[in-house]
Amino acid sequence: MPLVDESHPLWQVHNLKRALHAAGVALWSWSIETDAFAMDEQAFELWGLQQTNRVTFEDLSSRIHPADRDRVRAAFTATRALIGAYEIDFRILLGLEIRWISARGLGNDEGLHRGQMWGVFLDVTGRKQAEEGHELLAGEMSHRVKNLLAIAAGLTSLTSRSATSVEEMSRGLIQRLTALGRAHDLVRPLAKEQGRAALLGDLIAVLLAPYDDTGAFSGRVRVAVPRMGIGEQSATTLALVIHELATNSLKYGALSVTSGILDISGSTTDDEVSMVWTERGGPPVATKGGEGYGSRLLNRSVTGQLGGSIDTDWSSDGVIVTLTMNAKKLAT
Repeated sequence: MPLVDESHPLWQVHNLKRALHAAGVALWSWSIETDAFAMDEQAFELWGLQQTNRVTFEDLSSRIHPADRDRVRAAFTATRALIGAYEIDFRILLGLEIRWISARGLGNDEGLHRGQMWGVFLDVTGRKQAEEGHELLAGEMSHRVKNLLAIAAGLTSLTSRSATSVEEMSRGLIQRLTALGRAHDLVRPLAKEQGRAALLGDLIAVLLAPYDDTGAFSGRVRVAVPRMGIGEQSATTLALVIHELATNSLKYGALSVTSGILDISGSTTDDEVSMVWTERGGPPVATKGGEGYGSRLLNRSVTGQLGGSIDTDWSSDGVIVTLTMNAKKLAT
């Protein structure tokens, strides 16, 4: 005779609880009349709360992200009018950590038993972060494609200024587009076989080569930065930043006209690397630029990945962009 009767209902319940715990499913019940929640151990751990016999909706609300709090309260109240299953996704705050929770159950009193509504909590943080990452990537790819089309049109116009024949313009345009292709390779993550990134000055020179005239207006792009090496990871980020600035200049700034001049200078300390992007001779800067996708991309790249800051001076003579980057992060 076995020591444990595995067919006994209590044993089956025990195994069911183990399966739920392994799947990360937290159980809860909500009293309609008293507004009290009862939760299992997994739910208390998920919400970062000490276990207690009574938890109110307000206790949980204190952990819900302020931007989601009213929506969650309204959604829970409305669940009794819903037919069938419902799912509510919202954020909670555990100190500085943001965690996404999905609350699921049955509406229209289908899940109601003795005045209690029953359901589950699931930690869906990983899924939400993946969704946000996909949306960010899709937005960034769309932005880059639009930029590349604008660049191609701008380079065609730029090449036509100094070309004296169709053949000369064709050669010049091919050279610029080829240089653009080399520059674009640096905007995506560097492959392992590429090894360490080049010197800072060499990186900038490659990225800006498509925009510098090789004919009558040669030398309109000037680069004078400290001689220093940069790491693979930061090279990709910095390339994205320079590519974005150059695209904006070609569309609206100094590189959009024959008289425009672009000057990139820099300096270093033990802790920081500073780079100043100065445009002169371009169209008058009438208003401050908006907070479009490109601006958000620049800010996110410089502050988040290079550990620095970006400051833009919308001078009427031409825009001046100052990048301050963490020296240690730039070397990685």
